[in-house]
Amino acid sequence: MGDGAVDDNGGVAGDQLVTPWNLSISSGHNLLRDPHHNKGLAFTERERDAHYLHGLLPPTVFTQELQEKKVMHLIRQYEVPLQRYIAMIDLQERNERLFYKLLVDHVEELLPVVYTPTVGEACQKFGSIFRRPQGLYISLKDKGQVLEVLRNWPQRFIQVIVVTDGERILGLGDLGCQGMGIPVGKLSLYTALGGVRPSACLPITIDVGTNNEKLLNDEFYIGLKQHRATGEEYAELLEEFMTAVKRNYGEKILVQFEDFANHNAFELLNKYHNTHLVFNDDIQGTASVVLAGLLSALKLLGGTLSDHTFLFLGAGEAGTGIAELIALQISKQTSVNVEEARKKIWLVDSKGLLVSSRKETLPHFKLPWAHEHEPINNLLDAVKEIKPTVLIGTSGVGRQFTQEVVEAMSSNNEKPLIMALSNPTSQAECTAEEAYTWSQGRAIFASGSPFDPMTYEDKVFVPGQANNAYIFPGFGLGLIMCGATRVHDDLLLAASEGLASQVTDENFAKGIIYPPYSCIRKISAHIAASVAAKAYELDLASVLPRPNDLVKFAESCMYSPTYPNYR
Repeated sequence: MGDGAVDDNGGVAGDQLVTPWNLSISSGHNLLRDPHHNKGLAFTERERDAHYLHGLLPPTVFTQELQEKKVMHLIRQYEVPLQRYIAMIDLQERNERLFYKLLVDHVEELLPVVYTPTVGEACQKFGSIFRRPQGLYISLKDKGQVLEVLRNWPQRFIQVIVVTDGERILGLGDLGCQGMGIPVGKLSLYTALGGVRPSACLPITIDVGTNNEKLLNDEFYIGLKQHRATGEEYAELLEEFMTAVKRNYGEKILVQFEDFANHNAFELLNKYHNTHLVFNDDIQGTASVVLAGLLSALKLLGGTLSDHTFLFLGAGEAGTGIAELIALQISKQTSVNVEEARKKIWLVDSKGLLVSSRKETLPHFKLPWAHEHEPINNLLDAVKEIKPTVLIGTSGVGRQFTQEVVEAMSSNNEKPLIMALSNPTSQAECTAEEAYTWSQGRAIFASGSPFDPMTYEDKVFVPGQANNAYIFPGFGLGLIMCGATRVHDDLLLAASEGLASQVTDENFAKGIIYPPYSCIRKISAHIAASVAAKAYELDLASVLPRPNDLVKFAESCMYSPTYPNYR
């Protein structure tokens, strides 16, 4: 270190450069600062002896259950959802296992806090609440050295990456680098709901700039202050990223694309689905969870999927992704080809019904849905003309299912199925109360964001939540546990069927088409088993021999957030 004079802080006085060496053994103060191993007041007397913790903690020893009770008591005192979110993130950075224990045991209460809808506000204010990095930031500045940046991440054994470029965060638009809240939140759910170990999860934000002028003019914005890179510059960075990921983590690393703008989302999925294990939650996860809702709703509606007519408001990633999976399922069940099956499905975008006379002006992903029909400019006329049995909203624009629209659906159907899927809650196409009231209690309703149960004419209605959190954690676990190398559409159908099979008669009696979140880990194990079984059937699995009981195997692979005992 040379002859420089050492100052009071143990550093070197003056401007001399110092190497920040740090030899760390997890004991004493370091152990309490390590979120992966810290147990706070739950360290036993024996552990306190062995790890030099006496005096660093008050003398009381708490159980994990008592800690959980105390933290939940504190969190419930916050009135503002964002304060609850910050309290949860603080806990995650302090005591990881306690964070996941809370999330697993109080999933219905805490899911809206760590994910939709609160995560949207967290992303909007991410620059202000940013404390310490929870994931990896790869920006245009790192071009040519993305592999080196990946190697800066401390964990070597990664099984799943969730990546965003922040261009289309929920219904909130371009939040640039602040979109990091989404991969962080998604991966918390991979662990809590799907049992993937936290150390095997890597959140990544690719910062190619932002077109959000408000952020560009904000002195506290944490990302690159330039307009978004597009075209070749964008494609080259993503290509380098995808190559580096596979090189660093191997063939079986699952890369989940999250909240990319439509054109990039479809392009990236098409480009990499044959060479990498990739999954787009907005296109495929949403499709799978909605199809599961439709399959279970048939118990209430009657008939098969092909007996129904579907009308979508919104023809972006989510809308076309769901529509394609429905067509695929109809095709499998009826042996008509997918082109024929698509004719049961109609989509309305901002310019009206997709019809063949508009083909010249439509982007490629909308073309399969432009059927022969007279042009129709608005949703209400489309409902009256097409007479759908199922109405699905994926528009990202709130309050589009007006009273007239719901009444038209109700006059055509004894039990109209209405799915208002746009997030967050403010963007939902209609509320649960509106759907039940305007349909005079006849609608079967599901939404993307949570709505409370409501009473209409003395009957209690419990709205279903078509949340991707039902699908992607179990889907990811299924891919990981069988060592899948590619995602095939049949795996998404298997996930939908796995989820639909978990809805009980008791749920149907309340009009619920999704099972309660309280048993989400059991549900995820069943979804994982369905996905793995299909992967083995299609020769996509590399973990051999195939385990006999896939549900048991899934459960045995799941991370447990209970504290271990230290030697």
